[in-house]
Amino acid sequence: MRKPAAWTLQAVPDQTGRVAVVTGANSGIGYVTARELARRGAHVVLACRDPGRGRAALTRMGDEVPGAHLELRQVDLGSLASIREFAAGWRRGRLDLLVNNAGVAMVPYARTADGFESQFGIDHLGTFALTGLLLPHLLAAPDPRVVTVSSEGQRFARFDLDNLNAERGYRAAFAYVQAKRANLYFAVELQRRADAAGLRLRSMAVAPGLTRTNVLTGGANSSRGRLYAALTRLLVRVAFRPPLEGAKTSLYAATEPGLPGGSYIVPDGLLQLRGEPVRRTRERAIRDAATAADLWRLSERLTGVGYALSAAPC
Repeated sequence: MRKPAAWTLQAVPDQTGRVAVVTGANSGIGYVTARELARRGAHVVLACRDPGRGRAALTRMGDEVPGAHLELRQVDLGSLASIREFAAGWRRGRLDLLVNNAGVAMVPYARTADGFESQFGIDHLGTFALTGLLLPHLLAAPDPRVVTVSSEGQRFARFDLDNLNAERGYRAAFAYVQAKRANLYFAVELQRRADAAGLRLRSMAVAPGLTRTNVLTGGANSSRGRLYAALTRLLVRVAFRPPLEGAKTSLYAATEPGLPGGSYIVPDGLLQLRGEPVRRTRERAIRDAATAADLWRLSERLTGVGYALSAAPC
């Protein structure tokens, strides 16, 4: 049987007229996702924590895609105040697409501005809060989508609702895969609730596969020392794919016309580490509605953000 042709960026349909927000768009997968959406005609808001790096990315992207409709706005997913400020300052009316890409990985123990363990606080709670606060603008769009970047590593999480915030010790890898499992629970539970409310919102989760980004060497990981930096850069260069390949699952989930809400898009290769985008349905976390609902209630309590899942206009 002939293997299906590789999915390429040329398959992304025209995005003219759509407004998109991509968090963490200043580098890596987020940068490629934002650039390719802009290349297809979308107005793309680069939502970045660091204004200096954001401005550099905006300039570079404008050079690579002449005539692109781009905008830079600052948001720190480690601060609920920053997230609320970003949402309160939204002036574009409807929002067609939100790509929850930003996150941290395998970082030393730290707390966010609101006292949450940093990986759980940024990767999941920040994403949960931002999506909820932007929801009225998403529901004002005719065909809104939310894409949340999880990880192939979530399959190895021992998800513990009583220790999400590192109440009983901290191990960086454990906290990371648990936060990424939370991303998957969130994306699928958002779809369940949208369906129950009769909304056209489509929520997707994706795993990018092993991808060359600065998530293991930048940010909080930049203080780990020269040996860690050298070995990690060598590993990433040898074993990981370019960001262009890693961004395929995000772009597929964001733009594939017939993709049903609640889809989980992963690379089709061994252990989901590399390959072309494919919809995965046999994932235990996708069917675990009880844990997802418990996590949702906990997230609402910790962030103070509730979801108004109605079709009321923005």
